[in-house]
Amino acid sequence: MSNWIKAINPTGAITTEAEAVTAARASALAIFLGVVVGIVAVAMMMNGGMAAIEAAATAAAGDNPQAASMTGAIVQGAFYMAIAMVVIQLILGLVQWFKPNVVIPILFLVLVVYGLGTSALGLTVDQSNVPQTAANAPVMHSTWSFCSSS
Repeated sequence: MSNWIKAINPTGAITTEAEAVTAARASALAIFLGVVVGIVAVAMMMNGGMAAIEAAATAAAGDNPQAASMTGAIVQGAFYMAIAMVVIQLILGLVQWFKPNVVIPILFLVLVVYGLGTSALGLTVDQSNVPQTAANAPVMHSTWSFCSSS
């Protein structure tokens, strides 16, 4: 157990080949955790999520019939892209488990930093001049007293 705890420490020194393999397999386990999250997301899309996305996209299209006609194709494309990402992530996780290397963890580190950066940027951008649409409307629900429309 202490080998696994030492392996997930990003600042820990790796001195032997066994420690390097354990660290690589720990990163593969993190990738597999992402695969599980992706599978749950795909399952949610299959059970009503695609209809909700399509309804939101149609509402966001508003009076534009061309945009409204494309929503079905866009939702299908997003669904297939989600499946493709899960498969690619699974393949990369298996490669990292059986043929450990340094490229795959660096790739996922870059993707995580990019995701965190874009999320932080979205939180810091002033959206006071952005017109209200279905995509950026505040969530309103009668049982959620902490949501407001302002």
